[in-house]
Amino acid sequence: MKRVAVLASGSGTNLQAILDHLASRGKAAAARVVLVASDWADARALTRASEAGVPTAVLDREGRTAGLLPLLARHEVDLIVLAGYLRLVPRNVTTAWRGRILNVHPALLPAFGGHGMYGMRVHESVLARGARVSGVTVHFVDERFDEGPIIAQWPVRVFPDDTPAQLAARVLEAEHALLPHVVEAVAAGAISLTDQGRVAFATSGSLMPHFAPAADLRAAVENVTVAWPASDLRP
Repeated sequence: MKRVAVLASGSGTNLQAILDHLASRGKAAAARVVLVASDWADARALTRASEAGVPTAVLDREGRTAGLLPLLARHEVDLIVLAGYLRLVPRNVTTAWRGRILNVHPALLPAFGGHGMYGMRVHESVLARGARVSGVTVHFVDERFDEGPIIAQWPVRVFPDDTPAQLAARVLEAEHALLPHVVEAVAAGAISLTDQGRVAFATSGSLMPHFAPAADLRAAVENVTVAWPASDLRP
C-alpha cells in the first residue's frame, strides 16, 4: 500500500474525495494518505485531515521550500498529490519524486494553465474566451506550473449563460470523480511515467480501478467525447 502525501491550500474537497474513495476500497485500496500539508494554517484541508486521523503540517516559507523534501522523507511518502496547492513545488522534490507527483487542474490543459491560473481565474478566462468545453486535467508534475505530462482529462460542457461560479461547481464535481481513481491507479502501478517522459499504462485491466461517474456528471458533459488515453479508464 503506497503512502500518499496531499498538499492543499484551501478547503480540501479533493482531499476529502480521495479519503472517501480510499476508505470505500477498504483492504483493496492501493494507497493511504499519511500526510496532509498546507501553506495556510487555517486551511480547511488540515481540519479534514485531522478528522480522518491523518498527520498534518503547516508549511511556512522554509517548509514549502528547503524543508519540504525532508518532511516528505520523514513520512516515507511514495506519492504526492497536489489538490488545490497554489505553490510551485521545489525542483529537488520534483526530481526526487519524478513520476510520483500528481496535480489536478480545473481546465483542459494545455489551455488555461500556467502561473497565476488557479481558482476562479481559470473559469473566468474560459468564459471570456468563449470556450464551449472546459474540464479537468490530472497530470504529472514537473518544474513548471501545469506543464507536466497529462494522464487523464474529463470534459465539462460550458453553457451560454454560465457564470464563473456555476462552471466552477460543475468542474469541481468532475475533479472529485476523476482524481481519486487516477491517484489509486498510479499507486497500483497501472499508470507510470517512462524515462522518456511519456505516460505509460499497464496492459492488465485488473490493475485499473473501475470509473463509473454519477448520472448527473454524465448529464453535465452530455455528448462531449471523453479524452481517455486507455480503454480501461473510461466513463
